[in-house]
Amino acid sequence: MNVATLNTNRLWAYLQLTRPANIVTAWADVLAGIAAAGFAISLNPVSVICLLIATTGLYGGGVVFNDVFDAELDAKERPERPIPSGRATFRGAAFFGSILLIVGVSAAAQVSLLSMAIAIGVAAAALLYDAYGKHHTFLGPLNMGICRGGNLLLGVSILSPMLAESWYLALIPITYIAAITAISQGEVHGGKRSTGIVALVLMGAVITGLLGLGGLNKSNLVAVVPFVILLSGRVLLPFIKAVSEPSAENIRTAVRSGVLSLIVLDATISCSFAGLPYGLLVLILLPISMVLARLFAVT
Repeated sequence: MNVATLNTNRLWAYLQLTRPANIVTAWADVLAGIAAAGFAISLNPVSVICLLIATTGLYGGGVVFNDVFDAELDAKERPERPIPSGRATFRGAAFFGSILLIVGVSAAAQVSLLSMAIAIGVAAAALLYDAYGKHHTFLGPLNMGICRGGNLLLGVSILSPMLAESWYLALIPITYIAAITAISQGEVHGGKRSTGIVALVLMGAVITGLLGLGGLNKSNLVAVVPFVILLSGRVLLPFIKAVSEPSAENIRTAVRSGVLSLIVLDATISCSFAGLPYGLLVLILLPISMVLARLFAVT
C-alpha cells in the first residue's frame, strides 16, 4: 500500500468516526429549533450557518469520543471499527474529537452567549454519556435524550427571548431519543422484550405529543398529520418487530430507522410552527442522510 492510499484510508477512517449520516439529523434539530423561535432565515443567514457548524462540531465530537471511550470494548465486539482496526489511532481520535467540540462551542459563541452556554452543556452531556451514561439502563437513555433536546434548544437560541417560551419542546426529542437508546441496548447481543415495550410506549407518547403540538396551531394541523403518519410508519413498524422478536438484527434495524427518522420528527415540529414549506425544507435532509447511511454506520 503506497503512502497516498494509506493517507486516504486514514482520512476515511476519521470521517467514519463522525457518523456523517447522523450529523445531518443534528442539522434538522437546529432547523426545527429555529422554526420554533419564529426566526426568518433570510434575515440573518450567518447566525443559521454558525449554528449548523456548531451542531456539526458538537455531534461529530460526541460520537468520535463514543468510539474513543469504547475502544477496548470494540476491539472485542466490533474490531472492524476505525480505532480497533488500526485505521485511526486512539490519540488521533481523541484529538480530533476535542477539536470538533471546540469548533462547535466557538461557532455557537458567534451567535450569542446563551447559544455558547447551551453548546457547552450539550458537549458536557455528550461526554458524560460516552464515558458513563450509556452503561446505565435508565440514565443512559435520559442522558442521550438531553443531548438531542439541547441541540434543538440550540436552534431556538437564535432568538434568545424565545427560549423561555419554547423550552418544553426539548421534551419531544428527549423522549424520542430515550426510546431509541433504550431499545439500542440490545444492538450487539439482542435485547429484552420488556425494554422494547418501554421504548414502544415512549415512542407512542412522542407521536401523541406531535399531534398535540400541531393542534396548538390549527392552521398547520392538516399539514402536520401527513408528517406524523410518515414518522409512525417509519418508526413504529420496526419497533414492533424488535419487541416481538428482540434479535440483534431487528434491534439494529429499529435503531437505524429511528435515528434517520429524527429528520421526520424535526420536520413535523418545523411544520407545526412555520408551515408546510419549511417542514418540507427540513424533510429534504432525509434522503441526504439515507444516502450517507449507505456509506457510513448509523448508531
